[in-house]
Parts: sequence; structure tokens; C-alpha cells
Amino acid sequence: MTRALIAVTGVDYWTLADRSRHPSGYWPEELSTPHQIFADAGITITVATPGGAVPTADPAGFNPEYHGGRPEQAQRVKDHLASIAELRSPEILEDVDVADFDFVFVPGGWGPMEDLAVSDSFGSLLRQFADADKPVAAVCHGPAALLPAHDDEGEWLFKGRRVTGFSNAEEYAVGFAPKARWLVEDRLRAAGGLYSSAPGEWAEFVVVDGNLYTGQNPASAAALAERLVRDTAQNTSIVRTLTPSTASRF
Repeated sequence: MTRALIAVTGVDYWTLADRSRHPSGYWPEELSTPHQIFADAGITITVATPGGAVPTADPAGFNPEYHGGRPEQAQRVKDHLASIAELRSPEILEDVDVADFDFVFVPGGWGPMEDLAVSDSFGSLLRQFADADKPVAAVCHGPAALLPAHDDEGEWLFKGRRVTGFSNAEEYAVGFAPKARWLVEDRLRAAGGLYSSAPGEWAEFVVVDGNLYTGQNPASAAALAERLVRDTAQNTSIVRTLTPSTASRF
């Protein structure tokens, strides 16, 4: 049985350059869709947050405009998240044992930039996954959570690896680039990541480099989750088979 750790931000805000707090958290679609894909594949899922805090979905993520203008789609995501019991009582991320899991997945939202991106303990956890050659995956702003992972020499663990994440162009498109203290693309590049993105904003784009799996934006969440399922199925016993219809479940 494959076992997935979904590491979720524990905060409900994002501190901007002017020190004001913008309401945030995790991006609903980026947790809901992968969770459903993992569950449909028969994967055992554990949700964990820093300190075991109950995670908060970014309220903006339920706006119909982010779901093709379809309020019913936004409501389905909201209802699905409400049905996930482990979101109401997550595990304590600092207590996680890497031996209990086959891969780790980090949903985006601006929240991870606030806590996971500066968490030495989470960086250490990622290194344990990487050292065990277990997949480390993150989508959209989630790759910010990769930043605190370092090797024995203090170098970024993923330096020189191909990676993607929410692009500067997309951050400008949503209006937050001028307000942010830093941008995901900039930090990944500065740390030594070989960053790339889709030619245009909002297109599905997934990058896999060894055991490092990253997706650019919300549109990439399903494809990233499906790739993880396919790849881990080669090394573990999954009792159900992923079908092409999974990506359109919501």
C-alpha cells in the first residue's frame, strides 16, 4: 500500500512587503484535486501541518472565477474539502517519520511562503525524503517549501535541479507581485534551481527531475498528482488503477 504525506501550511495569512497580513492559507483546488486522485488510486493519505494546526483554505480559492466561472465547481471543491476528516485533525508535521511514507506532497497557496519556506525542521524532513530517494513534490507556491532543505555543506538540496512553481508573470497577473516581499520564481532561481515555466500563464506545466516533482500552478495540480501515482506505482503495490477520468472528477 502506497502512503502519501500531504504537508500543508498551518497559517491563514501571508505577510506582504508593507507588513500587512493578507488572508490566505492553502489553495483549495491544489489540495482537493490531488487528494482525490491519491484516494482513487488506493493511496493511504496523512495530512500534517506545523504544530498540528488545523489548516485554512484561502477563501479566494472558492471564487467561481478560479473555477472557469462555474460556482457549482467551486462548491464541489469546498464540499470535498469539508468531507476530508484529516483536515480537521491533522498530524503534527514535526513528529512525522519519513519511514512511514512513500512520498511527500505540498499544496500551494501563499501560506507555505509564510511558514514552510522558513522551517528548518521541514527542510530536514525533505532531506530525509530525498536521502531515501522518495519523491518530493510541490505545486504552485508549494515549491517555496523546498527552500529550507540543505545538504551538509549548507547548499540548497535541490541546487542544479530542474524545477517550476508559480511564475513571476502569474504573480503579476493576479496583482500581488508589487506587494510581495519575494516571489517564488525569484527565490528558486536564486537558490540555484533550474527554473522553467509554460510559455503562457495558467497553462498546465509539470517538471520532474529525479525524485523532485513540481507543478507550476493550479492547472498543474492534477497532472502532477497523476504523475506521482504512476511513478510510485512502479515501486509499490497500489490496489487500484488510475483512470483518465480522474483529472476531471471535480
